[in-house]
Amino acid sequence: MTDPSDEAKQIEKLYEFGERLNEAKDKSQNVKDYEGIIEAAKTSLKAKQLAAQLIPRFFKFFPDLSSRAVDAHLDLIEEEELGVRVQAIRGLPLFCKDTPEYLSKIVDILVQLLAAEEIVERDAVHKALMSLLRQDVKASLTALFKHIGSVDEPSTDEFIREKVLSFIRDKVFPLKAELLKPQEEMERHITDLIKKSLEDVTGAEFRMFMDFLKSLSLFGEKAPTERMKELIGIIEGQADLDAQFNVSDADHIDRLISCLYMALPFFLRGASGSKFLNYLNKHIIPVFDKLPEERKLDLLKALAEISPYTTPQDSRQILPSVAVLLKKYMPLRKTGGEEMNFTYVECLLYTFHHLAHKAPNATNSLCGYKIVTGQPSDRLGEDFSDCYKDFTERLSTVEDLTRATMKKLTQGLADHNKEMAAAKTDEAKEKIKTQKQNTTTGLRTCNNILAMSKPLHSKTPSFIGDKSVNLSWKEATKPSVPSTTTASGGKRPASINGSGNTASKKGRGSGGLQNQLVNRALEGISRGGRGGIRGRGRGWGARGRGRGGYR
Repeated sequence: MTDPSDEAKQIEKLYEFGERLNEAKDKSQNVKDYEGIIEAAKTSLKAKQLAAQLIPRFFKFFPDLSSRAVDAHLDLIEEEELGVRVQAIRGLPLFCKDTPEYLSKIVDILVQLLAAEEIVERDAVHKALMSLLRQDVKASLTALFKHIGSVDEPSTDEFIREKVLSFIRDKVFPLKAELLKPQEEMERHITDLIKKSLEDVTGAEFRMFMDFLKSLSLFGEKAPTERMKELIGIIEGQADLDAQFNVSDADHIDRLISCLYMALPFFLRGASGSKFLNYLNKHIIPVFDKLPEERKLDLLKALAEISPYTTPQDSRQILPSVAVLLKKYMPLRKTGGEEMNFTYVECLLYTFHHLAHKAPNATNSLCGYKIVTGQPSDRLGEDFSDCYKDFTERLSTVEDLTRATMKKLTQGLADHNKEMAAAKTDEAKEKIKTQKQNTTTGLRTCNNILAMSKPLHSKTPSFIGDKSVNLSWKEATKPSVPSTTTASGGKRPASINGSGNTASKKGRGSGGLQNQLVNRALEGISRGGRGGIRGRGRGWGARGRGRGGYR
């Protein structure tokens, strides 16, 4: 234990060193004073606290003592006494104020300290990092993102990586307007840092980064189409569209569908979905029956939502696959054991209409229609009457099943109203309310099917290419804010929500429980397939990471 009189002398001596340095015009001449401050960092508790303030304050004047000064300060950061550690942390940004070459090293030290257990200590670390960001945002962001890592330069500590991500999400992103100046230059810089980090992220991390990028003026409402293409390119990379598809790779399927949902807003703003559509057409639709049951409906919903934004060329390429799938899920005859998944049929009819609207004469050979465009692809000289007969018979069967189902759903709705009036408890009322909502959604599905099947009986149908039909799951929820879709990322363990999107905000995919309940409402009436969505808990494969110290 330090003698009180000795401690008082040490403090007095430190004040003398500090006063002489303050008064000196050429502080670099007072080497002995600065050395005395460094040595005092090894003495009593109060002397250490004062040294923690003085070492960084005069650091820039003594480059020859820089290594000794930094080492002494790091020793203070490792002190057992909390007050010493906090004071030392607060002094770290001063090392970089006039010696920017130290900034990256100081950021590295502070990043390691993000794991501090004491709240007051973590608060000091956060404030120190924010101070550095305000000093030099470009260099500080670069140093921070280094700890997130990429495939080529992985982070060395998984725990610290998560702390850095939390700091960026909670402290940096909300202050983007203040920190990212000059705006265009710094938005581009942080975009490039994020793009590199996205090589190895979880689904939640990918969503966080994409939501942030969308919030930048660089990608705002007035941004050119090229910027939308850049974001689509990021999402395409995450979806692994260059990879060979393996139907047993559930992780890739999850990631693909989630990325499709995330890309939808950018298709609306003019970016092309050709790469996604080509991949679906080539790899996914041909093996649709082999997909996990809980992913099939996700895929069909995503396909339906992307269909209005396809190009004529893409529509012509994917339409045959969609037509084959549609026929598969439209029963040819109504039999006692016939099954029909109403939501599948709704999705596929909607997709078929929008694709056919862009390439109408392609349906001549697919469905036996007689649409004249004057192009050789009309194939009007060939006989496709059998195709027409088969297609329209299936449409009639679908309509019969749908009307019968609507009758039962309508009766069910009336029964629910009676049950609600008789319900005694809040729990019972809530259960009936959910049943009513599911029945109502089932009726929307049936109404949509009838609205879309009716025009297809004509030899020269008019395909729906506008928004006159609202998909049942989108109509069921009426958002007041834009959607933030869930993205699934690459390579790290993560779980994402049921349908790869946040249906509660936008209604894209009504979510696992909702889909299961709606299909349950239809099942037992027409024995429709389930197509429900279950939660995902699959990982994307993480690398082991070591742990490092400050130095």
